[in-house]
Amino acid sequence: MINRRKWLQMTCGASAGLLSTKLFAQTMGGMAMATQSPASPAATPLPPRIELASFADPLPIPATIRHVAGEVVHIRMAASRQKIHSDLPPTNLWTYNGSWPGPTIEARRNEPLTVKWTNQLPTKHFLPIDYSLHGAEANVPQVRAVPHLHGAQTLPESDGYPEAWSTSDGKTGTFYHGDTCQYPNSQQATSLWYHDHAMGITRLNMYGGLAGFYLIRDQEEDALNLSSGQFEIPLMIQDRSFGADGSLLYPPAPNGTHPVWMQEFFGNTVCVNGKAKPYLDVEPRKYRFRILNASNARFYHWSLVPADATGKPNGDVADAPPFIQIGSDGGLLPAPITLHYLIASPAERFDVVIDFSDHSGKNFVMTNDAPAPYTRDGEVAAPEVMLFKVTKPLSSKDTSSIPDQLMPWTALDPDLAVKERVLSLVEQDRASDGYTMIGLLDGKRWCDPITEDPKAGSMEIWSFANTTGDVHPIHTHLVQFQVLNRQPFDVQAYLQSGKMIYTGRAMEPERNERPAWKDTVKAYPGYVTRVIQKFDLPPGTQVSPGQEFLYVWHCHILEHEDNEMMRPYKVVG
Repeated sequence: MINRRKWLQMTCGASAGLLSTKLFAQTMGGMAMATQSPASPAATPLPPRIELASFADPLPIPATIRHVAGEVVHIRMAASRQKIHSDLPPTNLWTYNGSWPGPTIEARRNEPLTVKWTNQLPTKHFLPIDYSLHGAEANVPQVRAVPHLHGAQTLPESDGYPEAWSTSDGKTGTFYHGDTCQYPNSQQATSLWYHDHAMGITRLNMYGGLAGFYLIRDQEEDALNLSSGQFEIPLMIQDRSFGADGSLLYPPAPNGTHPVWMQEFFGNTVCVNGKAKPYLDVEPRKYRFRILNASNARFYHWSLVPADATGKPNGDVADAPPFIQIGSDGGLLPAPITLHYLIASPAERFDVVIDFSDHSGKNFVMTNDAPAPYTRDGEVAAPEVMLFKVTKPLSSKDTSSIPDQLMPWTALDPDLAVKERVLSLVEQDRASDGYTMIGLLDGKRWCDPITEDPKAGSMEIWSFANTTGDVHPIHTHLVQFQVLNRQPFDVQAYLQSGKMIYTGRAMEPERNERPAWKDTVKAYPGYVTRVIQKFDLPPGTQVSPGQEFLYVWHCHILEHEDNEMMRPYKVVG
């Protein structure tokens, strides 16, 4: 195996699976064609990444677009420049409506919303293309985009299928349905988010800035008297690396298994709402934070710690206000959960309340001590997230509350599942050093025949058998699921014979995973992670017998997703 710390130093992040497979030769044969691809835009040496001062800039709050019935929301994708840190020149980005993150869209439950997405991006990418990846070959446009509303129950033509892309000069992908999307908003109040989903370059487009929040609200949530208005703040957390000229750095992997592609990207700077390691002045009262890990590959282990005015920790986690989690990916929990840490994989959301009422004049730093790669021997290279300064005077009496009961939750009954699918997560590794060449779901590539075909309205258990050394955040489009359990298994026996041999008892989910509605789940190495989901199409959908509705499921580590760790599936009428 390769020295993983050395790879981290060379690539700003790398992840190698522990196991190779019989498809090694097949993959290496495909690599020969990649050497004849056009030169990458990253052929010239990149400047060294720099370290930025912590907590020098205030946290920006994304603009809000509140849906008005009958009106179309217009979102423009275009190049833009934005100042990420006071010590940096403006950074070149790709944005929605001119900002990173894009505007927060607010919708109401059961009030359909139409968004017209206009692609005005350049035709040349400013980040390194790897033409050896499926969907990113030299015969397709360099710059392609298709928005996906992550976590939403939509019909396929509005779901952001990876091959439904368009370009600014009028080219379109095979499954393109137009630039207007219909979002039914038939779900309970929740925190969704939108981001790019173009085949083969999702990691680049999102790293460039194409992501934003989408909130659904309803009367049940309104009645709970939670913190709102200026005291409800979205936090989009992403790691980045910058050059002294303000440029975003995304280096090719040296001596990788592809000309450019790296196993995972890890930046050395945490950005929140598009600002590097910001601070937020708060009042001594309760605040509601919609927290999203929108990083390419980085997992986080967040804590609040007392700090001095510069953000240097000077106390224990127990002396800081806790995270009071009230919601997850798919909406509010049945009751609040008090936690002193949050473990977030890419794409997971955490709806939390932090009560600063008894902490006037104090400071609290939000820290991260998760290794990268997560659970592996990686370094903690991005420990500072943001600083909360309880310095503002109380502007009005805090009349908000945290109810003991939030939202009813009904467990899906495994006995009603019509099928359990055991789906393997596999990484094919280079024999010489263990560097990953490709990731597969259920041993199949994107273009292999579709094998996951649940009936519309049916309930199934999907059991993700992780044979790799990585934690994979698995996301399924269309549905919100419930986590059932995790169970260790004999990986070698499974790879060699396909036989599932469990080596321990099933473990209950984390207490903020169940009871909860989720669309992204952490699949740990050597474990089968089981989720149960009901494949309901949006209410009112007319379904003919045998009709097929096309969606995808994938790993939400973007480098994995772009290199075959994504599969189409179909819901059948």
